[in-house]
Amino acid sequence: MNQPSSSNPLEFSARGIALGILITLVFTAAQVYLGLKVGLTFATSIPAAVISMALLSAFKDATIQENNIVQTIASAAGTLASVIFVVPGLLMIGWWAEVPFWPTFGACAIGGVLGVMYTMPLRRALVSQSNLPYPEGVAAAEVLKVGTASRSGAQEGKAGLKAVVLGTVASAFFALLAAMKLIAGEVSHYFRFGAGTGATGLGASGSLALIGAGHLMGITVGVAMLAGLVIAWAVLVPLLTSITPMAEGASAADHALRVWSTQVRMMGAGTIGAAAIITLATLAKPVVGGLKSALAASRNAKSGGAGVPREDRDMPIFIVGLVTLISMVPAGWLLASFLTGGPLESLSTPLVAVGIGYILVAGMLAAAVCGYMAGLIGSSNSPVSGLAILTVLGAALSVGMVGRAIMGPETAQAMIAFALFVTTVVLAVAVIGNDNLQDLKTGQLVGATPWKQQTALIIGVFAGSAVVPKVLEMLNHAYGFAGAPNQNAISDTPLAAPQATLISTLARGVIGGDLPWHLVGYGALIGLALVAVDFILKSTSNHKYSLPPLGVGLAIYLPSAVTAPVVVGALGGYFFEKAMNSKSYGESAKRVAVLVMSGFIVGESLFNVALAGLIIATGTGEPLALGKGIEESVGMMIAIAVAAAIVVGLYRWSSNSARRIEA
Repeated sequence: MNQPSSSNPLEFSARGIALGILITLVFTAAQVYLGLKVGLTFATSIPAAVISMALLSAFKDATIQENNIVQTIASAAGTLASVIFVVPGLLMIGWWAEVPFWPTFGACAIGGVLGVMYTMPLRRALVSQSNLPYPEGVAAAEVLKVGTASRSGAQEGKAGLKAVVLGTVASAFFALLAAMKLIAGEVSHYFRFGAGTGATGLGASGSLALIGAGHLMGITVGVAMLAGLVIAWAVLVPLLTSITPMAEGASAADHALRVWSTQVRMMGAGTIGAAAIITLATLAKPVVGGLKSALAASRNAKSGGAGVPREDRDMPIFIVGLVTLISMVPAGWLLASFLTGGPLESLSTPLVAVGIGYILVAGMLAAAVCGYMAGLIGSSNSPVSGLAILTVLGAALSVGMVGRAIMGPETAQAMIAFALFVTTVVLAVAVIGNDNLQDLKTGQLVGATPWKQQTALIIGVFAGSAVVPKVLEMLNHAYGFAGAPNQNAISDTPLAAPQATLISTLARGVIGGDLPWHLVGYGALIGLALVAVDFILKSTSNHKYSLPPLGVGLAIYLPSAVTAPVVVGALGGYFFEKAMNSKSYGESAKRVAVLVMSGFIVGESLFNVALAGLIIATGTGEPLALGKGIEESVGMMIAIAVAAAIVVGLYRWSSNSARRIEA
């Protein structure tokens, strides 16, 4: 492959676009499942870049810019799938019985296109003329440079592809063992204490995908989640179970989980909300400054393309404005059709006007904030959850003000649904805006053409938008979602969809007026305390240490079965990287390990999507189960042993592969 040397290098190619779309389809399906299970998604740029380099190395004319276009298209998968933080809420409130294709596709596609348009004018201020670190964008650029610069780079690209495949096969195999009931799907232990009703414990899902997610998130987020686990299960659950009457005949697990789900979880929501508001408030000044700089740069930019360097050419601003205005037409139609035939049809005109205005204004602000956060902390660590909370609260208040004159049981449900639908569009704007600026930073470092990257991301948006509703409906039909009527669900183990549960609960509480504000308030106080702790840690360590309040709040809110394996993965990754720091091939080993962990996520997620298809085809909830399976305690021990062997074995393989590459 060639480094950038030509004034007009190969960027767009039929093979590159086809490969980018294919990777997007696969990774989007995996991300949808992961997000519904754990409430988290991961950045797909780096694994997509490695896969692209390995496959396109067969072509002598392949360039680093062409590989960059592939990863730009595929990066949409890691961000657009975040709309599943909201969409399942429409099933949870009983508004939809199944996921319709066109409304969901439309919300994702329109929001995604607007995300690109809104952040394009920010490129100069927040990317090319900015000192923002863009950790993930820079990392993706380094992977592309290493993979195309030398023979060892080409070898690392091939080893990286093998790493993704090995991780994928290993995690799919582990998930298959669980589906066959040969190992336990979850390891847990709950107990009572004292003479009263006190109870607590901990559960951990048998999931290599969660371990991989923990490795990718890093030790800082891992420690934050560990702190959240301690707060939830060592402090709040023991305290609240001790003062809450236990249901007759309930076990320690039943009592602890009931108190967590009805009380502690709402505190976690308050913690997330408070931390999100403060985090976003701290970004207000730099975002406003970035917008002013962008407008000034646009005014001073040379007109026409001939005098502007290729690496500085954006889409013409009039096309950005035109596309934005044209997008309002299908957006308005989408919102109007959502209301057609429902109890709010008589208010269709004012509600659509409010919805369009909210998408324009809130979407623009969300895209700017998310784009700045991508530059500051990376897209994977951006507090998208917090932004979704603020967005749904604003949407619920706006819709509630318009519809309060005809408030009733049916209209309240319809207003909640409409607020969730508008939030879906705005969230798509935000996450793609987040992704666009990160991709543009990668492109700046490898000599890409900005307008081509912006076009490539739009291609990825449409590809991902086509997958999201299909996979969502398959999972809805097979598993259903916790708290939803699940009329069509075959399996009796619904997906948690934790973020959608939170967002729909907030919308229902704001419009219906039944949100347990006292619990949310207690959680907000915890969030404020955590913000103070984080500030002190950063100040006293010169920003070496931190305790992200959003990570802590998320661990309080999410089930321990989800967060415990993430913590294990973060700790495992930390010790592996620490061991590699003293090796000459350490950096290469770290990159290969990242790809193994990405494979963990892809393999388990795709297996469970395929399993959902098998559940639908057979009409049975556990089509692969071999009878009742083995005894639970034995299954737990086998699961721990097998998972440990796979993780340790592949860490060793990553180290050995890197040593061979550098030899």
